Amino acid sequence: MSFRFALAATLKSKRFWTWTITGIIIYLIPVAIRYATGSIIIPFLNWPGYWIDHFIPGNMSEKILVNMFFPGAAGAITGEIFTGYYFKQHLTPRTKYLSRFAGAMLFVSAWSLFQLWGYQLSIYMSFSPSSNLFESYFVYPINYIIAACSIFTPTIIYFLKDLIQKIAKHKTIKV
Repeated sequence: MSFRFALAATLKSKRFWTWTITGIIIYLIPVAIRYATGSIIIPFLNWPGYWIDHFIPGNMSEKILVNMFFPGAAGAITGEIFTGYYFKQHLTPRTKYLSRFAGAMLFVSAWSLFQLWGYQLSIYMSFSPSSNLFESYFVYPINYIIAACSIFTPTIIYFLKDLIQKIAKHKTIKV
């Protein structure tokens, strides 16, 4: 049980980097679309389209889709990998999901601190002078709820991956 060993092994893990980099890319896709189009509204991701009080953003569908990968699932996988190396054994389902929850909460906390720092800098988008580049602190509770639910994202993704591989294998045998 060495913290340094577990941290070093986690940072060397291909699975950690795959989930983290993929999550960051998914997070940046709407940002790139906004800058490419010059509009803060992405029609198919802009539901409900208007803010509900201060806590439900106008792009809630985008927020759920994006945050379930980063920081949510990336943090969940980091927690799972770290815990496995820390205890040097395979994790029981209960320990796996508790470690995923802890990792997701840690990542979303770090990301929220970064967002808060950026929000306080008041960096506005050039094409929409009334829109801060960073998230308002009012939506942070939603980020935590999404992160708590995103501990199941890796399980769903791995299930879909296995299903697609089985279908592809089945199709190649029959042809």
